[in-house]
Amino acid sequence: MNRRRALQNFLAFAATSPLWPQQEPRLTNDPDDPAWPVNVHEFEAIAKRKLHPLAYDFIAGGAEGEQTLRANVEAYQRVFLVPRVMVDVSTVDTSIELLGFKLEKPIIIAPTGGKNLVIPNAEITVARAAEASHTVVTTGSGADKVMDEAANVIWWSNTAGHEKKSDAASYAKRMEDRGAKAIVVTVDNPYQSTRDRNNRNRFDYGYMQTGVPNEKVPPRTPALAGMWQPHAANMTWDYVGWLRSAANLPVILKGILAPEDARLAVEHGASAIVVSNHGGRQLDGAIATLDALPGVVEAVAGKIPVLMDGGIRRGADILKALAFGAKAVLVGRAPLWGLGAFGQAGVERVLWMLTMELKVAMALAGKPRIDAIDRSLVRRA
Repeated sequence: MNRRRALQNFLAFAATSPLWPQQEPRLTNDPDDPAWPVNVHEFEAIAKRKLHPLAYDFIAGGAEGEQTLRANVEAYQRVFLVPRVMVDVSTVDTSIELLGFKLEKPIIIAPTGGKNLVIPNAEITVARAAEASHTVVTTGSGADKVMDEAANVIWWSNTAGHEKKSDAASYAKRMEDRGAKAIVVTVDNPYQSTRDRNNRNRFDYGYMQTGVPNEKVPPRTPALAGMWQPHAANMTWDYVGWLRSAANLPVILKGILAPEDARLAVEHGASAIVVSNHGGRQLDGAIATLDALPGVVEAVAGKIPVLMDGGIRRGADILKALAFGAKAVLVGRAPLWGLGAFGQAGVERVLWMLTMELKVAMALAGKPRIDAIDRSLVRRA
């Protein structure tokens, strides 16, 4: 039997398999087809080829020497799985309950800046992909447009904070009225970090609003090494109360690495936390998120859900995070590589691929349900 016939037979089987996420399998010999890449890394390679170098560096890069950026990915290589066998895995269920919603998979689209560097109207495109993929999207801008164009999507609103209580309260109420299901506060961003790739490219932060860079237009306000740009530098734990008093929405704190901060988040009324180092884009040298996760989970002691992001490229990475106690994961760069490669279809394909890989990994590990996954599954090298 030739290889093509064998692949056809496999795809016919896969379409009816309970392990296989429902997306129509098909053969393709076209590298410009979203079904062509076989993993997230190949989506990145295609996106890199298509994107303006300045845009690619903005998304791919981290802070300073990018130690934390590398550590996020390498942390998964130091963790191994100890699968169980002789377990009935004829069906595998990836669904979870989170903040009152039942989600088909523990994969959420993280808030990411610079989407408009990839394609115009990117926030709407990603929201539509989330809607089609039955998952949550976290958006930092364009809430009105998202709701107009993807009315059925579950979305969380992301903010870096506000200096005044009145501004925080106004924002929280506005997001509640627009239909947000949670507020995500990025807490590790009091100042703009030093990002060598952006500075080397003389990155113009005006592009964040104006869109895809044009090679013929030189940067208007080039970024400089050592710049001092505050965001909400005066934000304290009181900020959680400001939001909670203004709107009946869960408040999720993203950027927690220290167990001490995890306990404080619980004490101050956070509804969930995200173990995150901003994708290695803020404090270089910060601990990898997978390494920080167990300590944070222990500190929270089950009182609120713990989510995480950082370095996730395969379904097995997600399985390892779940085994260390994460309720769900947020993915940031992976959907952007899909977006840069093939637009909305690429984002949907990346989410599908990660879900499929997670499902297969769960089956091979002898874990037919998310609640069957625990720390006995993982060992550090």
